[in-house]
Amino acid sequence: MSKSLTIFNLKAETLDGKSILQGISLTVKPGEIHAVMGPNGSGKSTLAQVLLGHPEYRVTGGRILLDGVNITKLPTDQRAKLGLFLGFQYPVEVPGVSFSQFLRLAAKEKLSPLTFRQLISETAKKLAFNSDISSRSLNEGFSGGEKKKSEILQLSVLKPKYAVLDEPDSGLDVDALKYIAETISVLKPFPGLILITHYQRILHYIKPDYVHILVSGRIVKSGRGDLADQIEKTGYEKFTSSK
Repeated sequence: MSKSLTIFNLKAETLDGKSILQGISLTVKPGEIHAVMGPNGSGKSTLAQVLLGHPEYRVTGGRILLDGVNITKLPTDQRAKLGLFLGFQYPVEVPGVSFSQFLRLAAKEKLSPLTFRQLISETAKKLAFNSDISSRSLNEGFSGGEKKKSEILQLSVLKPKYAVLDEPDSGLDVDALKYIAETISVLKPFPGLILITHYQRILHYIKPDYVHILVSGRIVKSGRGDLADQIEKTGYEKFTSSK
């Protein structure tokens, strides 16, 4: 069985009937980086939410296959258990739930609380994160940069097969952006990655295997990494004007 995250002619709408995704097809193999770019309102974040089964969206056509398993109608927790991860554009605070408790519940490998805290501390140290992360409530009081670093720490500990990162560069200064990008680049084992971004700047540090331009819920152009360079020079106008 071929291992991949396969999106086939995916269509989705909001619960009030507004059509957003207009038939997206995409195949991500383990270890590949696919950058999905596009102007505001093109459906990038909706794609991320639909892939993880957000209840505010309804799939009206197509399929999502994870290593051959049809996950199109599965609830979010089952998709996660099968190896799909979402890094949020705006991670939420969860007061009263410690970072280590949250991750221990999510992890496949069930270690003792002490061993798991040590694992998190060691991973956090490698990522230059504060050593007290295990005892802090999830994202509570975190700066914007810390929240994004928290998502990458979760990704490092959980080791999913495939990950969708929704604008991990949003709201970051240059130093934080470089840090996040470098941390993603050294993930091992490296998941199949869908990197959703509005700007090309993060792709100066993370070199994608493929770039896809999303406009009005459709992929209107796919290519190699140099397509992102073209976008940086010319913007999205020629793609939006020809939709």
